[in-house]
Amino acid sequence: MADKQFSHSFSTLQQLAADALAHARKMGATAAGADVSEGCGQSVTVRCGEVETIEYNRDKGLSVSVYLGKRRGYASTSDFSPRAVRETVEAALAIARFTAEDPCSGLPEAEWLALGEQPDLDLYHPWDLSTEDAIALAARCEAAAFAADKRVDNSEGGSVSSQQAQFVSANSLGFMGGYPTSRHYIACSVIAGRADAMQRDDWYSTHRNAKLLETPESIGAKAAARAVARLGAKKIGTGSFSVLFEAPLAAGLLGHFVQAASGGALYRKASFLVDSLGQALFPDFFNLSERPHLSAALASCPFDNEGVRTRAREVVQNGVLQGYFLNVYSGRKLGLPTTANAGGSHNLILQSGGRDTGDLATLVRRMGRGLLVTELLGHGVNYVTGDYSRGAAGFWVENGEIAHPVEEITIAGNLRDMFKNIRAIGSDVERRGSRQTGSILIEGMTVAG
Repeated sequence: MADKQFSHSFSTLQQLAADALAHARKMGATAAGADVSEGCGQSVTVRCGEVETIEYNRDKGLSVSVYLGKRRGYASTSDFSPRAVRETVEAALAIARFTAEDPCSGLPEAEWLALGEQPDLDLYHPWDLSTEDAIALAARCEAAAFAADKRVDNSEGGSVSSQQAQFVSANSLGFMGGYPTSRHYIACSVIAGRADAMQRDDWYSTHRNAKLLETPESIGAKAAARAVARLGAKKIGTGSFSVLFEAPLAAGLLGHFVQAASGGALYRKASFLVDSLGQALFPDFFNLSERPHLSAALASCPFDNEGVRTRAREVVQNGVLQGYFLNVYSGRKLGLPTTANAGGSHNLILQSGGRDTGDLATLVRRMGRGLLVTELLGHGVNYVTGDYSRGAAGFWVENGEIAHPVEEITIAGNLRDMFKNIRAIGSDVERRGSRQTGSILIEGMTVAG
């Protein structure tokens, strides 16, 4: 797996992890885990035709967790020398000696680990991109935005980023795994209008394989069209209306659900979804699947951050919550097995129970009257109560058609009610992260102008 992009061979990372575990055993640890990684990449931004930033990054690190019975210590270093590895292990052991015992602490059960051969999920596609070529791509992206509409006359820049990384994870139960990954993107953010009538918007494309990115010209043109569409924005009156979350923002709604259904929030009783397993939280057409083994997907992985084997599962089926998002520790606190979600969720895919609900335009027509949200501001989400309040901008819809853009408004509700009041899920799916969903139409939210 060695690659010219990296400073160390994959076998070197494996040896570093093995050395850390061996020293932990020698020093009296009853169990241990080690993670070794390195990453590199470059990012460039071109603004108004001029190079604004060029950034190179190269990082590496070793982290060690050691256990003395039920006492845990953790330490890390960016120094890969043999002495630094030993000192990092010894620092973790020193911390463990002064840490209180925790009955839920410890490595995963051996039978949960991803031992043996692991699937190749096609996660590594290095981009042989020179700085000059990256600058040219960013410039093309921004130039396309300027060319798309004369009302676009300022820019926050066109950007290109290429990132590669590799890692090894191992523990004293015999698990050792790892692989290289890549992630690249092209983005553009532009400003339309003048003086107090200016509006900004953006677009981006990201993928593990640069060949599958949208073209710079397409990204720039979309950013321009989105910014221009927001010109002439108005405020609206306060009332209870249907709200249609555009697909990129709908993925954020799924993110709120994941946070509320995650083990840390649940065992601390800091979530409105405590004791919700088996409950109908969503309409009966709402189906949410986790698919960690999709080829080349951005959140695919054969094992989680604790080495636990990932598996496909149904998180929500016909509206009913089937499972939480748990790592080993939170699972033990709740008396449940881990769901292999140490490090987060893996390719959540929302489907609408076989219903053909159509694209964004179809959902706008179905909504009839209400608010299409294309931007959210602030972080007004209370996970203990589920209360939700965010600044927003988008478009007012009348008679199934966009009437005019809106800004400086607030949308509010309660996540439990919002989940129940989902009326449609669009087919306009964006695949730019760990959560894949089309636009989501919710009935009966408070909109304040």
